[in-house]
Amino acid sequence: MRKLLLLLCCWCSATVAAFAEQQFSTDVPLLRQEQLNSTFWQTKLTGADKLLLSTEQIAGRNQQTFNQQSEMQLLQNLPAHYSKNELTAMLQAASSAPEAPRFYADGSEVTPEQWQGYTALLAQKQIKPQTAVQFGLVVKRTALRAFPTDDRIFNAQLNTDLDRFAETALFVADAVAVLHQSRDKTWLLVRSFNYTGWVKAADIAIGSKEQVFAYTAKAPFLVTTGAKVRTAYNPDVDAISELQLDMGIRLPQLSAAETGFKVHGQNPAASYIVQLPLRRADGGLAFTAALIPRSEDVHQGYLPFTANNIVAQAFKFLGERYGWGHDYNGRDCTGFISEIFRSFGFLMPRNSGQQGSGTYGSNIRFDSQSSKEDKLTAIKQAQVGDLFYFPGHVSLYLGMQDEQPFMIHDVNTLVYPTTNDGLYVGTLNGVVVTPLLPLNANPEQSYLDALYAIKSLR
Repeated sequence: MRKLLLLLCCWCSATVAAFAEQQFSTDVPLLRQEQLNSTFWQTKLTGADKLLLSTEQIAGRNQQTFNQQSEMQLLQNLPAHYSKNELTAMLQAASSAPEAPRFYADGSEVTPEQWQGYTALLAQKQIKPQTAVQFGLVVKRTALRAFPTDDRIFNAQLNTDLDRFAETALFVADAVAVLHQSRDKTWLLVRSFNYTGWVKAADIAIGSKEQVFAYTAKAPFLVTTGAKVRTAYNPDVDAISELQLDMGIRLPQLSAAETGFKVHGQNPAASYIVQLPLRRADGGLAFTAALIPRSEDVHQGYLPFTANNIVAQAFKFLGERYGWGHDYNGRDCTGFISEIFRSFGFLMPRNSGQQGSGTYGSNIRFDSQSSKEDKLTAIKQAQVGDLFYFPGHVSLYLGMQDEQPFMIHDVNTLVYPTTNDGLYVGTLNGVVVTPLLPLNANPEQSYLDALYAIKSLR
């Protein structure tokens, strides 16, 4: 009987494996099912758990980035006031009407009168000769947009996945400088450490500068290392009940000695206790304790910066829907990269062009004179976790497989030449593993031809 059971188990395992292999079908060239598992790539690593940079070294890298990248700004160093001319210039830079036509989802073009309506929302006439800078903390994930509206607009191709008003997202506990408010007072123009745009006022709690930055520097702290982590259900405080916390958020950690052995009606023994910002009814900043179950994917302090952890963090997003400008409660290519590295403590520019052209880290650059052989040589010498930059896109290098470089990225399109000199145009629209060489970055250019930089943060 024992031998029969063993044979049955072996047969079942083989049958399941064969069925899974038969079920896997893809239009991505060279992609195999096993390559969609992080361990496939992690087992190929040498020195997988070697610490690449310490927390102190990463903090030093961040300082280098702030010093070298004009779009990065330490909010603590902002002036106390902005003049009308200064604030108007920032407003116009964040919210300018594009030169190219824009369209609504039904195909109708945004008219000059409608653009005037969007411009009127900016309340430029209400800007005072001097405006005091206020500070606040984000209390829930919130969209940062080019104009203070939920309207969605698109370019002439009418790809409704690409809302041209969407810029990025801000996460719980992010600090912002509050610069201005919309005409209807329901949106705020804010500056984060790497971007300026409009967020809903209801998602920001305004406090003193001292309150805000004492909170962001508080230790000890917990870092959310899952793609999405949620607080425990809370029947007492709805604002922090099952609150979504995206990857890389830093939260002050409290102890039961500080809070007692009952936090909002629950014993914290099986949870982490963190401090979260709350928005009072008057818009002011308050704080409360909240519980994150120990079963959630979090880490006390920043995650150690190792090759193993880089790959693991990237694969936690595998299959997530692509979200241009952090739309669809997801992220785009640069958001994908930024959140991975934020879990180690890195702070990076928002846009791929700012990252790729940035001088921080170690950079190999290519221009129109660079040959394919030069690029292939550099790719083969790249290390797992290095970043490949293409116009408007970035990917994370996973390594070589059968002489093919593979990458994981958050990508909208799938384009590659076919054997009959045609062009296959498909859809990826999510976080996926692909080879580099067979694919195109756009209909006219291969990824290899488009590659203009390889960046290492080691």
